[in-house]
Amino acid sequence: MTQSFPIRAAVLLAAFSGAGSALAADAAAVAASPTLSKIKSSNTISIGHRTSSIPFSYYDANQKVIGFAQDICDRVVEAVKKEAGSQNLQVRMVPVTSQNRQSLVQNGTVDLECGVTTNLKSRQQQVAFSTTYFVAGTRLLVKKGSPIHDFPDLAGKNVVTNAGTTSERILRKLNDEKGANMTIQSAKDYGESFLILQSGRVAAFMMDDVLLSGARTLAPKPDDWAVVGTPQSFEAYGFMMRRDDPGFKQVVDNAMTGLMRSGEINTLYAKWFQKPVPPKNISFDLPQSEQIKKAYANPNDEAFE
Repeated sequence: MTQSFPIRAAVLLAAFSGAGSALAADAAAVAASPTLSKIKSSNTISIGHRTSSIPFSYYDANQKVIGFAQDICDRVVEAVKKEAGSQNLQVRMVPVTSQNRQSLVQNGTVDLECGVTTNLKSRQQQVAFSTTYFVAGTRLLVKKGSPIHDFPDLAGKNVVTNAGTTSERILRKLNDEKGANMTIQSAKDYGESFLILQSGRVAAFMMDDVLLSGARTLAPKPDDWAVVGTPQSFEAYGFMMRRDDPGFKQVVDNAMTGLMRSGEINTLYAKWFQKPVPPKNISFDLPQSEQIKKAYANPNDEAFE
């Protein structure tokens, strides 16, 4: 039965009223944001970044932070400037590591960590995560010609990964559950892990596949190294910020979702994963995976585990 005009009008009015209430609530959350208040009062936003996470967040030849994550972060900073009403907002860059990134966010040293941090349910108890901007799989980097082709081949071998990462947790779990008798070394960052692998002290370096591809570009002969193995997990990368601040998270998420809705995220992706990138102008030649396409088509902040 067709609705009468008064009924349809009432339904539309209720819908608009609901949307208006939601917008008002969102605006109130932003206005009440302690992080935005801190940023406004100090006229400074502190951004956590990595130093060698190619091609996400790393130093160029002039010690400027560049990368896919940093490009997205720059768009977020512009949104924060607008919200704070200060185009002269100072941006303080703070280098972070796998070990200290979370604590620096929690204690207020860093307002937004724009690195390569996996969104985990366990971490959500301590910090908040932005919309997912990348999805990686955990695999192995080995010397070409190595007998290591997949994770079962690591039994009785030495393997390295970065301390404080999900890869370290997965490796230790595999070791316990499979009785693999692996010797696991934990390095401070990607550069150190790869140096240990190149020295021959370990048979493989476990980490997110895209970061392994980035590490190999630093080798004197990148083609001597290969990424192998069945992914042991899929990692949803997001930017970290303090918990219990929905207003600030909303500003961050809106900026990132806007990149995805407009398609600009695809341009940035092609720039960093399908074209030559510094420092050696080598292309990752890495098309978007189905997981990444889904993340951009339906922006969310869900953890995979």
